[in-house]
Amino acid sequence: MRVTLIHNPGAGRQAGDAAPLRRCLEACGYEARYQSVKEDGWKEALKEPAELVMVAGGDGTVARVARRMVGRGVPIAVLPCGTANNIARSLGVVERSFEELLRGLEGARRVKLDVGTVSAPWGGQRFVEGVGAGLFADLLGRASSEAPHAAKGSVESGLRRLRELAAHCEPMEIAASLDGRDLSGRYLLLEALNLPYVGPNLHLAHESHPGDGELDVVVVREAERDRLLHYLEHWQQNRERLAMLPTLRGKELKMEWTGFALHIDDKLRPKADAKPGKMAGLIEARLDGESVEFLLPA
Repeated sequence: MRVTLIHNPGAGRQAGDAAPLRRCLEACGYEARYQSVKEDGWKEALKEPAELVMVAGGDGTVARVARRMVGRGVPIAVLPCGTANNIARSLGVVERSFEELLRGLEGARRVKLDVGTVSAPWGGQRFVEGVGAGLFADLLGRASSEAPHAAKGSVESGLRRLRELAAHCEPMEIAASLDGRDLSGRYLLLEALNLPYVGPNLHLAHESHPGDGELDVVVVREAERDRLLHYLEHWQQNRERLAMLPTLRGKELKMEWTGFALHIDDKLRPKADAKPGKMAGLIEARLDGESVEFLLPA
């Protein structure tokens, strides 16, 4: 089997040196073409013929690979070693050793994961996790401005910072619609999610399933602030039960952009050096039927 291994040696606490990872692959019978995302050429490596692409990294690395594998017909296997691992957690492949995951690939099943598209005044791109305004975008913006690596802290530190922000932030006026239904209002958080988990491991989209063809749009207004704070304070007790925030389902979320910060997956948009044609316009996040396949080990 021709295998391409994309590795982020800087992801989380488990990635590190590539040598142990490559030895583990060899012990499990895999001879893979290795490529680090820290080096030039990883995008070109994905264009080489392969029957399987393995990704050893966190959400950012997995999403970057997935966005480029749409329509290729080549499955992806995740070796999660990031901080949050929202994608791997949504697929049910966390808390298992690399060896266990690799040996389980022989009897693995294929699962489709939708890949969405977002268009905005500064351009368009695909997304895997979600698109949103409010708390998560504010958290990314503050972390990147305060310290270069603050956004890569632990899940616990991210939750602490999010709780502090959620307690005092002002609602944001957003004109929005979901599949033509008006959702305009003042929001602490407005998220179009493609996965159950988002940000620092928050289980917000409790009805989301990989490949179900719909976005889960979580809406948190001032009236839901206390519910959100309660969840952020007690999430370890039962995050699935506690995360019952107002949620709608649909295929296309539209928002009138007035210059507010937006996150697309784990990145803040627009980029600091971006020059949109206009500092206002329409943002459209939608599912158009594009997807990738993941191998879920037995």
